[in-house]
Amino acid sequence: MTRWFEDIVIDEVFSLGNHTFTADEIVAFATLYDPQYFHLDAEAAKHSHFGGLVASGWHTISVGHRMMVDTLFAEEERLRAMGLKPGISGPSPGVNTMDFKVPVRPGDTVSYELVVTHKRRSNSIPGWGLLFNRLTALNQRGEVVYHAELVGFSKLRDYTMPLGLKLMLALRNFPVLGALLKRRS
Repeated sequence: MTRWFEDIVIDEVFSLGNHTFTADEIVAFATLYDPQYFHLDAEAAKHSHFGGLVASGWHTISVGHRMMVDTLFAEEERLRAMGLKPGISGPSPGVNTMDFKVPVRPGDTVSYELVVTHKRRSNSIPGWGLLFNRLTALNQRGEVVYHAELVGFSKLRDYTMPLGLKLMLALRNFPVLGALLKRRS
C-alpha cells in the first residue's frame, strides 16, 4: 500500500479495473506458463470437465496482480500531486488463502478489487505494520472467479526506535557482547 500504515482505512475498496480475456491471450499465457490442454486447445477442452477453453488460474492472478500494482502506483502519484509524501510499501510475507471459484472463459470480463480488512503493528519488524487484504475478482455475471487473502507490510510514518532496541542493535557490533546477546534472543 502506498499510504503510511497510520493512514490506511479499514474496509476501503480499491477498484483495480477490468480485463476481458480472449481465447488468443489465454492460449498465449498457457503456452508460456501453464501448458495444460484445457488452456491450450479449445477443441480438446470441450471434452474436459470444464466443457471448453478456460484461462489458467495463474493468468487470472497475474492480470489482477498487475492491476493492483498499477493502482498502487497511481495512488502514490495521486498523493504526490496533492503535495503529500506517499507511504512506503514492504514485501508480502505470504498469501493466506487463494480460491478459484468459477473458471474464466474467453470473452469474460473480470473486475478486480482490493480491500484492507485488518491491520496491526508487526511483532517482529520494528517500524512496520501488517495489512491483511482481500483481493476479489468477479466476472460480468457477478460470479466470484478468484478470491485471495493477502498480507503485506506498510511502514509506520511516525516510528521512533526505542532507545533499548537501538542500544541492543549497536552492541551486537561488538564481537563478545554480540555473541552474548544472540544467545539470549
